[in-house]
Amino acid sequence: MPLIPEEPQIHEKAQGPRATPASGRTAPTPRPVPGPRPAAPPRPGRPGPARPAAPAQRASRDTAAKPAPSGPAAAAPARSAPQIQLIPATPEGALDAAEEAVDLLLDSGRTPGDVLVVTTGEPHPWAAHELSFGDAAYWAQHDAGDDVFYTDAAAVDRAASRAVVVVALNGGDAAAATVLPLARSRAGTLLIVCGDPQRVNSVLGAGV
Repeated sequence: MPLIPEEPQIHEKAQGPRATPASGRTAPTPRPVPGPRPAAPPRPGRPGPARPAAPAQRASRDTAAKPAPSGPAAAAPARSAPQIQLIPATPEGALDAAEEAVDLLLDSGRTPGDVLVVTTGEPHPWAAHELSFGDAAYWAQHDAGDDVFYTDAAAVDRAASRAVVVVALNGGDAAAATVLPLARSRAGTLLIVCGDPQRVNSVLGAGV
């Protein structure tokens, strides 16, 4: 009786099904593909990545960014007049009232660089102190535009426009007629005047 060869014993541990290519060689088991990594949380004190604007918002911005048609019929948009707020104060108390107004502006969210303070009498102590270091250093702080800037009636025409201008009528009665119109032209959105209401109304109009 012929001997039948025994089948070889397989001692390998079960590895699960393997894909066998056409060549007959055993293919390695494919490695799992890692999924997307979660976004890293923003660092403390640093904003996270800005979200892209919705298409509808971008479209509206693109439309708003298109220049108006030029030509004889196109007129330049008129600059809106600033809102005027009057705080009754005596010449002796006008500077303190202006300081309180600045504090309220900053507490409400205004940045210091948005505010210009003008005095008609004695200069603000900060202005007097900074001018002691020289005119160039004083106006360099104005040009930096990162803090509240204090000036007086003689130099208000040199000051650049800011969102809010606060005027303290702390003396110099004749200066009010010149300073108030200049201050209004420098104010972007709000002009605050601390002084005698009758004097303010006589310069800026009874509707203040």
